Amino acid sequence: MKTIAVLNQKGGVGKTTTVTNTAAALAALGAKVAVIDLDPQAHLTIHLGLEPQSIESGSYRILTQSAKFESEIMMVRPNLWLLPANINLVGAESELVSVVGREIILREALQASEEEFDYCLIDCAPSLGLLTLNALAAAEEVLIPLQPHFLALQGFGKLLQTIELVNRRINPGLKVKWILLCMFDSRASLPNEVKSDIESFLNSARGTNSAWAQAEVLPYFIRRNIKLAEAPSYGKTIFEYEESCHGAEDYRKIAEFLHSKYSEPVQTGLSEIPLEGQTQEQPLEVQEGTSADSESVHIEQSSDVPSSETELTLAPDFENQQPEIPLEGQTQEQPLEAPEGTFADSEPVHIEQASDVSPSEAELTLAPDYESWQEEPKPADSTSQVQPMPEGSDENREKPPIEIKEIHPEESQTSEELTPQQTPPDQSESNQQQY
Repeated sequence: MKTIAVLNQKGGVGKTTTVTNTAAALAALGAKVAVIDLDPQAHLTIHLGLEPQSIESGSYRILTQSAKFESEIMMVRPNLWLLPANINLVGAESELVSVVGREIILREALQASEEEFDYCLIDCAPSLGLLTLNALAAAEEVLIPLQPHFLALQGFGKLLQTIELVNRRINPGLKVKWILLCMFDSRASLPNEVKSDIESFLNSARGTNSAWAQAEVLPYFIRRNIKLAEAPSYGKTIFEYEESCHGAEDYRKIAEFLHSKYSEPVQTGLSEIPLEGQTQEQPLEVQEGTSADSESVHIEQSSDVPSSETELTLAPDFENQQPEIPLEGQTQEQPLEAPEGTFADSEPVHIEQASDVSPSEAELTLAPDYESWQEEPKPADSTSQVQPMPEGSDENREKPPIEIKEIHPEESQTSEELTPQQTPPDQSESNQQQY
């Protein structure tokens, strides 16, 4: 669960509006969201359509009576839960004066529900008292809504000092992450100047140990929109009140941006196809019954092969390989046990041709090292004779590949066809041997 405290000690900057509409947009995206109202004015509770005076449960009971978080929240929208507040929250600070560890009560209450929600947004009171301190102790990040005015910048520096103090003494993991500009008017020069000053200030803190070293101004701002001010009076979010206005569009973009930052990437398990000329190595998974010393899978692709065709070279694993079924009339010899080493150490498979197979269907038997055999120079003599096989020799002896010429029945076999012909010297080597 990502816990975000929406904080600014200045009132009227859009804290409650930001919590309500951002949470509603995240819930619409399918995330489970919990919102906490820590403001005694209970504006968040009113904005979501509830009457504070009629609610007995809420944040007050969690802080003062050690109530459980899951028993005090209520579901107000699909995928959206609310911890409401009422006027009783005003007396919480005075009642907790003598309580040991009063700053971390809310954090301890949220620990039991960390796996139940994806996001938790806390609407803080416009002050820096004990209620705000509980929110900062429970949160991981701080989102600061800010009006682009000169007086807003004065309180911005004081707020950062308070967060830095909490980071050092109570919550070392607390960081200022986002700055959201509300009621922004791009047509005026002052809002753009304030935005530029804030960005310069945040850039100067990069690489330091301050709590705002990673803070960024959100790429989207909230434009002035009267519909955002009208929606709370109806107890509706901006998407329920007027989903096509500028305010709904802006908060929808904010929610989508945050959700893209916090959501984990999906593991598809599909490896990328290597580019032309690249080599990609992928380790083989060791299965039960196989050797753990097997080599990796190498996918090599040369520059002259299309990108869709790759050559896959596997480590030898003869135990898991099934022998190929020979054709009808053919026999196949294959060693039962694979020798250690590479494929070059294994013997070739010999396929003998049966007598009832036509010469056109015959297959060649290659020598173990046919590539090097083809590179050997041929004899200079232009004629050659077929040496008869001595008696008692093995008929299965390996023979170099020869060209098998199909003889049609209508052609007569005369002695002239078997007589070697003299080839002129200017002809290629490939035509020197004809029969």
